[in-house]
Amino acid sequence: MTRPRPRLVIFGAVKVAAVVSLAFSWPLALALWVATDLWLFWQMFWVPARGLGPVHATFRPDGRDVWLTIDDGPDPVQTSAILTLLAAHRARATFFVIGRHAAAFPELVRAILAAGHEIALHTHTHPAKSFWFAGPRRIAAELEQSLAAVRRAGATPTRFRPPVGLKSPWLHPPLAARGLRCIAWTARGRERAGPDARTVFQRLWRGVRPGAILLLHEGEAVPPPIRLEVIRLTLERLRAENYTAVIPRDDQLA
Repeated sequence: MTRPRPRLVIFGAVKVAAVVSLAFSWPLALALWVATDLWLFWQMFWVPARGLGPVHATFRPDGRDVWLTIDDGPDPVQTSAILTLLAAHRARATFFVIGRHAAAFPELVRAILAAGHEIALHTHTHPAKSFWFAGPRRIAAELEQSLAAVRRAGATPTRFRPPVGLKSPWLHPPLAARGLRCIAWTARGRERAGPDARTVFQRLWRGVRPGAILLLHEGEAVPPPIRLEVIRLTLERLRAENYTAVIPRDDQLA
C-alpha cells in the first residue's frame, strides 16, 4: 500500500481544521481551505515544485555542461536522424521514452543505448490530460508497463518525467519504490506553439546556462518543419558557445 507523504498528511489535517473552524470563524475556515488548495495546485502544476517530493530541474555542472533531454520517442522516422545529429556534434542525451513506443520499436531503444545515450521513462501511454490526478494504482500501472517495455529492449532506467511535467500527489512514493528520480527541466522551446523552428530555438536558448536541463521533443506531436531543425539549431549553437551536452550523474542533480 502506498503511504501518503507527510506533507499530504498535514494538508489533510489543515482541511479538517478548516471544517472545525466553521463553528467559530467562517473567514478563518475559508482562508484555511483556500490556502491548502492553492498550495496543492502549486505543487502539482509548477513543474520544479518539490512540496510533494523531490524534483530535479537543474544539475551541478563540471564545466560548461548542459543536459539534453528528448521526450516522446522512440520514433521510427526521427530517432535515427536525431542519433546522427548527436553523433556529429559529439553530444550525449537522455531519451524519455513512452513505453508503448518502446514496445513497438525495441530496436530503436537498443540503438539509443548503443550510441551511448540514456533511456528514461515518460509513462507507458502518455496520458497528458489526466496523469496529474492519477491515483496510486494507475501510476503503478503506467510505471510497470513502461519499465517492462524498456527492460525487454535492454534498458534499466533510473529517471522519469511525467507527461507535461505535471505531478499527481501520489506520484513520488511509486517512483521511490522503483528507484526512479523525477526530472523536470530548466528550458524548453514549446515546439507545438511554433510558428517556426528558429522561434522555438530562441525560446529554448533564453534558458541555456551551465547546469541547465533542456527539454526537446520528437514524434508526430511536433510539427514536421520544426522537429529535427530545432535539435540541429540547438546542437550547433551549443558547439559554437563551447557547451558540452552530458548526462549528469545522480550526485550532480540539484
